[in-house]
Amino acid sequence: MPENSFIEEGKEVKARVRVVALRSSTTMSSITRNLPWFIRDLGVSIVGQECYTSLVENLDIGDVKCIKYAVSKGLGIGIVIGGSIMKVPQILLIINARSARGLSLSASILETLSYAITLTYSFRNSFPFTTYGESLFLTLQNALITLLITLYSPPKTLPLPLLTLLLLPLLTLTLLLLPHSTLSTLQLLTLPLSLTSKLPQIRQNARARSTGQLSAFAVLSQIAGCAARMFTTAAEVGDWVVMAGFAVGLVLNLGVGVQMWVYWGRGQGQGREREGEGEGEKGYREVGMGEGDAAESWKMNQQQQQQQQRVATPPPRTSSAGGTRKWARKVD
Repeated sequence: MPENSFIEEGKEVKARVRVVALRSSTTMSSITRNLPWFIRDLGVSIVGQECYTSLVENLDIGDVKCIKYAVSKGLGIGIVIGGSIMKVPQILLIINARSARGLSLSASILETLSYAITLTYSFRNSFPFTTYGESLFLTLQNALITLLITLYSPPKTLPLPLLTLLLLPLLTLTLLLLPHSTLSTLQLLTLPLSLTSKLPQIRQNARARSTGQLSAFAVLSQIAGCAARMFTTAAEVGDWVVMAGFAVGLVLNLGVGVQMWVYWGRGQGQGREREGEGEGEKGYREVGMGEGDAAESWKMNQQQQQQQQRVATPPPRTSSAGGTRKWARKVD
């Protein structure tokens, strides 16, 4: 009989807990259903009327579909905000150092093109802005980084900074006017484009055994952003081409991140290693330098070698006021 009493007491406790939970839920629902209009409109604009009613007004935490959608929206908004400042530390590093050492120009151009194609493709397919908004900011920031790389590179036969400024608007106009079928093909080509945009950077880091002026914040943000974008694209868009692009970007950014961890603290100074000597010329290999710094250093080496080859004529000897003194070697 004592066992029956324990069972009855347990049932009474459960019943009381349910009553308390029901009253709390009713109280919370009465609050969430009477939120100010601007909060309600903001919530509806983010997750939609159906999910807002289920999650906020009815507090239905068992609605897996709406919870997944709300998490995707939250991640999307966070990625867009983070993307607006992702490359700012990289830009500041280049400007403060007045050098783009460690950054690959070809990688920056290809990455800018990949972001621009994804941005145009998503916009023309009317995808939610939270699923591609960071591509807008990253395209602009990457274009600025490309311009800075050309600006701090040695002068070439063509004015690269001016050429870059002229090509960017032309690229944007071309992507906006392309037929939808052609744009879909270009979006498919962003997979190998993403691959080729990171390989020059990875190769340059491996050769220099340094990541130079590469920003750790930008690399880590890209890794986290690609991982989150795979989830948001699957939850809201379902476009496998876009999702595959983010998957390839995640793998490549992880490769750059591993290099940054391995080479951390290396290449802070611009060292030189002697490679060998030719006929009257000395060769040096630049360690941890980009293309621009290596070319500039080579020019400085040539100037120093020319100065060393000059033979200075010693000044003529003058006799002292007290007369000329002759020194002779004593021979035993």
